[in-house]
Amino acid sequence: MSAKADYKEIIQEYKDEVRILKDEVSELQNNCKEKDSALKRTKQKYENTLEDLDKSNEEADKLKEELKVLKGTSTKILT
Repeated sequence: MSAKADYKEIIQEYKDEVRILKDEVSELQNNCKEKDSALKRTKQKYENTLEDLDKSNEEADKLKEELKVLKGTSTKILT
């Protein structure tokens, strides 16, 4: 009977270990999901920033062109 009790104890220990491991896996999966969500948000912010930068560069280029035109006009008026 002693051997049977030992086996039951060993089986219970394995069950406990399996439960602990399942909890750890679940926690790791949740952490991965949270990180994925954070990465998606960061990527979206990055894309929005790039879009804003492109718009700003286009506006700056337009203003440079307008400035060139205005400089050309002012030199014609003075001469």
